[in-house]
Amino acid sequence: MRQSIASDEHERLFLLNTSGGSSLEPLTPAQKDHYIFGACFHPQSDEIVLNANCDTSGRAVPGSMFQVFGPATDARRVLTCTARVNKDAPSIGLGGQSVLYHRNDENPRGRCVCVVEWDGSYDRCVFDPGHQRKASGKWFGSEGDILILTETDSHDRLGPLSSDGKLRWLIDDPDRNIEDAFPTGEPDKIMVIAYRNGRIHPFILNVARGEETKFGSSNYSTDPLERLEGGDWIVQINSALSSEKLVRTDATGQILSVLSSCDRPEHRRNYTPAQSVNWASSDGEPVQGWLYQPEDASRGLIVWVHGGPTAMSRDRAHPVIQYLTSTGFTVLDPNFRGSTGFGMRFRNLIRETGWGGREQEDVCCAIEMLIDKGIAHPDKIGVAGHSFGGYSAWFAITRMSDLVQSACSICGMSDLFFDYENISMPHIRDHNAEMLGGTPDEVPSVYAQGSLRTEYTNIRGNLMIVHGLCDNNVSPENSWRANRDLARLGIEHELLMFADEGHGIHKQSNLARLLANLGRFFSESFRDS
Repeated sequence: MRQSIASDEHERLFLLNTSGGSSLEPLTPAQKDHYIFGACFHPQSDEIVLNANCDTSGRAVPGSMFQVFGPATDARRVLTCTARVNKDAPSIGLGGQSVLYHRNDENPRGRCVCVVEWDGSYDRCVFDPGHQRKASGKWFGSEGDILILTETDSHDRLGPLSSDGKLRWLIDDPDRNIEDAFPTGEPDKIMVIAYRNGRIHPFILNVARGEETKFGSSNYSTDPLERLEGGDWIVQINSALSSEKLVRTDATGQILSVLSSCDRPEHRRNYTPAQSVNWASSDGEPVQGWLYQPEDASRGLIVWVHGGPTAMSRDRAHPVIQYLTSTGFTVLDPNFRGSTGFGMRFRNLIRETGWGGREQEDVCCAIEMLIDKGIAHPDKIGVAGHSFGGYSAWFAITRMSDLVQSACSICGMSDLFFDYENISMPHIRDHNAEMLGGTPDEVPSVYAQGSLRTEYTNIRGNLMIVHGLCDNNVSPENSWRANRDLARLGIEHELLMFADEGHGIHKQSNLARLLANLGRFFSESFRDS
């Protein structure tokens, strides 16, 4: 397992000994200048192959180094390295002879599937979709076949690549939204994670016969994790009407027993259901989101914008959303363009206008739709979110100030130039360059169009800024600098910083403090309006 200090994402590898009281044994030394992105054990020894942006002595390097690490001797040797940091974990074939990994050296927007032998020889690319597309691979079966999921110009397709180089596409349909797939451990069967209308629809695909078998229930989101010997599954289930649960299911996904739950029997909670809503954006693009309405009269609308932006809002018990609705607010959780779960075309639409473009119009049109339906009051509108959602909050309070009265940015950024320069995580810097079409030097106009620092004087509503001081993803200096600029301009705002948090507010006591402040902030903002 991996663990960091104060959520700073400098993760250290530990061995969890479940037979001896669940003790943790450190496998790698603590570090502050590089990152470990994943590791796995060799099937026939205690050696580990890991991906980290450091050399064998622990010094940070520009790219990834895939290293074999012996915990008993603490010795490391390099299997292969990449020019750019790659954040995908390596995996070892069942025979222990070959290691599968990924490269994105040519372009951060691309990713190819590669294999290297355990002794570091015969390092080769086995599937390259092109430097503008991403592919991922997973070992499939015991004969060295690889399951490939790759982008095309219009959609994602899935199929096995045999050890002799033959590729057969099993799913190659622009109307199907395939997000992931992995072997089940059964011969010729894979688990496919697909989405339809914002909901997850996993199914088991028989590779030989092409048959699809539904997995799980339509009453909740079913995330299959791993198949057990005998055919049962370990599954995580989600619904807005209950906390996340880890369960054991049968081969069809029907629950046999609950293994773990965030709910305690002595603490009964009332959950607000998620209602799927749809609307058209400014250019006619259909958009989906989740609407949460309080039992009594609403105190105002809060749009909670998810991070990423390559991520997705789902029907689940989100702690911030459930708290806000329990205290009387209406909440909308939109899947704006750029979100996953709606196919590759929708996922890539955010690249057309850059950040601060039509994805923010998706949010604006959602607010206007709810006002037209009488669900929201035009004088009681707020926007909040984490990471990219925090950026959206900055956008709302500066460029949508005629529509939005209050905003809370959590670990967000308002100046894209400054944010790029202060990112300490190299893979996040590459991600931003990928999303925006280049670095600030290469496409300065795109960064300028999405930067909001020069528009602080547009702020007429209430603003709260929240950040974790150990954040290495979006540097807290983003918020410190904004705080100084706003003070110099005489613009009132609130600043809430957490010394022991990173990219997000996760610890129980800190989350309780954040929620209490959010509820008070929006209550006072809407009362003032």
